[in-house]
Amino acid sequence: MGLTGIQILGMLPKKNCKECGFPTCLAFAMKVAAGQADIAACPYVSEEVKEKIAEASAPPIRTVKLGSGDHVLAIGGETVLFRHEKRFEHPPGIGILVTTGMDEGEVSSRIEKFKKYRWERVGVKLEPEVIAVEDKDGDPAKFSALVKKIREEAPEAVLVLMSDKKDVLAAGAKECGEHKALLYGATMDNYKEMAELAKETGFPLAVKGDSLAETARLSEELMKEGLKDLVLDTGPRGVRELYEDQVIMRRAAIKKRFKPFGFPSITFPYRYANNLVLEYMIASVLVAKYAGMIVLSDFRGDLLYPLMVERMNIFTDPQRPLVVEEGIYPINGPDEESPVCITCNFALTYFIVSGEIEGSRVPTWLLIKDTEGLSVLTAWAAGKFGADTIAEFVKKSGIAEKVKHRKLIIPGYLASIKGELEEELPDWEIIIGPREASGLPSFLKEWKAA
Repeated sequence: MGLTGIQILGMLPKKNCKECGFPTCLAFAMKVAAGQADIAACPYVSEEVKEKIAEASAPPIRTVKLGSGDHVLAIGGETVLFRHEKRFEHPPGIGILVTTGMDEGEVSSRIEKFKKYRWERVGVKLEPEVIAVEDKDGDPAKFSALVKKIREEAPEAVLVLMSDKKDVLAAGAKECGEHKALLYGATMDNYKEMAELAKETGFPLAVKGDSLAETARLSEELMKEGLKDLVLDTGPRGVRELYEDQVIMRRAAIKKRFKPFGFPSITFPYRYANNLVLEYMIASVLVAKYAGMIVLSDFRGDLLYPLMVERMNIFTDPQRPLVVEEGIYPINGPDEESPVCITCNFALTYFIVSGEIEGSRVPTWLLIKDTEGLSVLTAWAAGKFGADTIAEFVKKSGIAEKVKHRKLIIPGYLASIKGELEEELPDWEIIIGPREASGLPSFLKEWKAA
């Protein structure tokens, strides 16, 4: 249970010095309690208090970070069982399997797939993050050579190094440098030496249990060894057990604060499927319930894309609408004689409108006004898409320098503000467009001919 603002205030020096960026210690304490400020921002609080507050405020499932620089993957950090309670924090990392048993051509093909499958949907990038490197030979030199190849050809990839031999994992970890990989995995037979390697490298360590009970025991032992960054694999024997284990671990961590299960999980759907389609179906369940990382046997675009869209949808904060950046968007190569349309920055509105304009093949300038993610009518009702705000945006956008004419097409739903907008923009002719985006193609073609 996290500390309240009043409890945190009691641990502060109460200087009201404002050096933390807040006017009072009480305001700062409230922000820390809400997770909107870091206790370390107070220059006068002791290390003991910092550690105590950080421990009390930590999410029930620890956040584990992998990779480095601009390519960091955070998994875990979850605080709820269901998205409607708050939100899910970190999408599961999705990766492809590469083994030392594969020939060079197959390895190169899989690296190329990892780099190739990149999409953008409603302004969000959809891409895999992980390459799992599995040792099949017990040969440190062969394993390190494969890791080196992947690091050179796909430096953005977060790696999972898989072997039950410490020397093999150590050789692979050496090739990673400061790019944190996940060491997989610690069993009852080798956990002490794996713990030593994790401490030496500073890399997170995956627990490879044979059951929920064994996973909990391993987790406890590794925590006693001083390890904090763990990832859990309960070793389920079937799809049902795989699903149940994910739910049991999440519930135990969040509802019971059972610390041995307070870490993200790693899953391997291919272990429970005899074909790729079934494997991706299992993966789709794990995206929702509650995998921290999903390693796939192979990538196939028509299966990977919907899995990525599902992940995006589930891990989008339901309290924050998807938006696109305010600005001028040229569509179909417009020139100084092309029509100018304007709409809001709600992502769905933008993509529908821009799609219809693209389909019309009429070169058009599309102005996107920041309405904080609200749709046209909602933004108008909230005073964020009225004549005054539209006029101000048009003046500062620079569109007047791109076109010779002074004609602005507004959504049909805003017909009532036409007169007011003409007063705000006396040099512009305001044209009322169709109420629905589907009417834009025919409207633009007629406008062009006029």
